[in-house]
Amino acid sequence: MSNAHPIFKRVFKKYDKLNSIVQENLRGIRVVKSFVREEHEKEKFYASSEDIYNDYTKVEKLLSLAFPLMQFSAYLCMLLASWFSAKFIVEGHMLTGNLVSIVSYTMQILMSLMILSMVFVMITMAKTASERICELLSETPGISNCNSPVYNVKDGSVSLENVSFSYKKDKKRLCLSDINISIKSGETVGIIGGTGSSKSSLVQLIPRLYDVTDGSLKVGGIDVKDYDIETLRSEVAMVLQKNVLFSGTIKENLRWGDNDASDDEIIRVCKLACADEFIEQFPDKYDTYIEQGGTNVSGGQKQRLCIARALLKKPKILILDDSTSAVDTATDSKIRKAFRDEIPETTKLIIAQRISSVEDADKIIVMNNGKIDAFGTPEQLMKTNDIYREIYESQTKGGDEQ
Repeated sequence: MSNAHPIFKRVFKKYDKLNSIVQENLRGIRVVKSFVREEHEKEKFYASSEDIYNDYTKVEKLLSLAFPLMQFSAYLCMLLASWFSAKFIVEGHMLTGNLVSIVSYTMQILMSLMILSMVFVMITMAKTASERICELLSETPGISNCNSPVYNVKDGSVSLENVSFSYKKDKKRLCLSDINISIKSGETVGIIGGTGSSKSSLVQLIPRLYDVTDGSLKVGGIDVKDYDIETLRSEVAMVLQKNVLFSGTIKENLRWGDNDASDDEIIRVCKLACADEFIEQFPDKYDTYIEQGGTNVSGGQKQRLCIARALLKKPKILILDDSTSAVDTATDSKIRKAFRDEIPETTKLIIAQRISSVEDADKIIVMNNGKIDAFGTPEQLMKTNDIYREIYESQTKGGDEQ
């Protein structure tokens, strides 16, 4: 049994790898088919399965010896018991009834021992499984509340002072470096920059999805580490580029923002997000069932539903991480106008690749290699910042040159 335990432990870890392969292929089935990689992915699956099979075969070989040995021991004991009993009967020291009793009791004892050996096999497997479960349950969150957390967020102002950040807490490999910026409550701030400039990393620090490595990040004048985590996150709404909708009706998905929201409130935020335009075309309207992962709605429709869900939360800070990339420019403009008119008190941080999505922002942050290259109004940046001017001209004049 002691030899089987480490093999079972190894097998369970290999099962993790096999499950990852299966999940990855199911999520990316369209990509696999479009690149004609079915055979390659099958080979990966078969290789991982065969690896598990080989280890299980080793375990079975070890365990397969146990049962025959137990049977051999049982029959040997029966033989010895019968021989000695018969000898005593012949010598007149024992009655035939005693022989029957001895054989019966011996059989019961030996059968119980054989069953017990099978239980030991199951215990060995259970021990390995329990170790994996305990390993998961013993994981502690890296982000937790302080001893006396604050339970009220005053406003949506955001201040970053000498902030640096690394995903692996390695100060030699910083994603963000020496960030200093102050955003007033209610301001609309655009964030632009090239791919890999850490725009998303910057905004994910605000709701404490990650903690800063160095420096201080304040919301409402208080360091985010001093807030109760649920209180802080309830006042910050994030809409990501890759949005997630859950199985259920449109109403059920939207009520993630506010479980007690009325139908009128749901309709109002859908109008702000321009989602009512396509919802009204569905036969069941707001009771339309959303399939798992939102597969029965388009990318643009999914983004607008997620914006509506965030608005229903009534946050003090609204973060849009390239969350209008799949909608047309006209709809994007309507959404931004609704933000200005309907939620002026909410601080809005908009990450975008299109200049048109941030051109009417109060201020714009230009990111470059994990640092703030410039921060100012669109007019100021056009005069003083080469990166902003280059992006602006490439998007507004590129079509004319063609």
